[in-house]
Amino acid sequence: MNETPEKPAAATKAAAQKSVTKKAVAKKAPAKTTATAAEKAPAKKAAAAKKKTTATKTTAKKAPAKATAKKVPAKKATATATAKTTAKKTPARKPESRVAMVRRARRINRELAELYPYAHPELDFTNPFELLVATVLSAQTTDLRVNQTTPRLFAVCPTPEDMAAMDPERLEELIRPTGFFRAKTKSLLGLSAALRDRFDGEVPGRLEDLVTLPGVGRKTANVVLGNAFGVPGITVDTHFGRLARRFGWTTAEDAEKVEADVAEIFPKSEWTMLSHRVVFHGRRVCHSRKPACGACAIAPLCPAYGEGETDPEKAKKLLKYELGGQPGQRLKPPADYPGRPAPPMAPPAAAS
Repeated sequence: MNETPEKPAAATKAAAQKSVTKKAVAKKAPAKTTATAAEKAPAKKAAAAKKKTTATKTTAKKAPAKATAKKVPAKKATATATAKTTAKKTPARKPESRVAMVRRARRINRELAELYPYAHPELDFTNPFELLVATVLSAQTTDLRVNQTTPRLFAVCPTPEDMAAMDPERLEELIRPTGFFRAKTKSLLGLSAALRDRFDGEVPGRLEDLVTLPGVGRKTANVVLGNAFGVPGITVDTHFGRLARRFGWTTAEDAEKVEADVAEIFPKSEWTMLSHRVVFHGRRVCHSRKPACGACAIAPLCPAYGEGETDPEKAKKLLKYELGGQPGQRLKPPADYPGRPAPPMAPPAAAS
């Protein structure tokens, strides 16, 4: 009978201990791996923290440059703020119908009539001939300068016949302060001779006749007709044309076209006084370069409000003549004029 030999007891015991050891090692292995990962984790966290700190420092260094790039100069910022404020104060107007424009224009005329009940031609004259001559001289100069010049002129030649007989050099000397005296001398001699020869020494009272005189255009003719003969006329000088465009009555630059456009808005009976009121306002408030918008009584009716100074106190300092407490342009203003008369021209300095 065959029998399986038994293993020695010592060998069996050694094998059992070896198996237990292997199991223990197997169980400890993950722990060792975990321990290694745990040891490495702080190192990784430290590296990440260090990297983050470096990035923060780099960003902090770059920040000023970025801020500098976005920084807006103080003047530019102020200008932008002012522009935004102005835009809020002066909202864009809606398109205006023809009927609405005419109503607004006529209301402006009524407002100006209340503001300037004393409006008048600002040239000194006592008869049609003096007004005609003064108007011709007023080109490219102020009415004040003309008014300071004409007393001496009319003392020497009070009639067309007298002026037509004047020596050209003598006449040039008398009107020299008004500027462009050679061209004006030629016009005055020509119109005086025409009045003497064709109109019996009298200024005609018709537009068709007046514009045939040397140096006389529609503007001059309308001044004479409206103020010497009581014939309604619209005087389109630089002030009237500027305000007519700012008020939205016309877009034309040509004086005759401006006159035609405005004539369609107002009744004929208003033409002469309308001219005086608009010119008064243009000389005192609505200046060419810097209108006094903040001191303008008709600002709510004006589409151009905001083109000039809108601060009331600053605008008030821009007012001229009687509105600014200064002398007017006439040496002999009408009795109802609220301002002071202009001073006469200073006498020439005596030769040493």
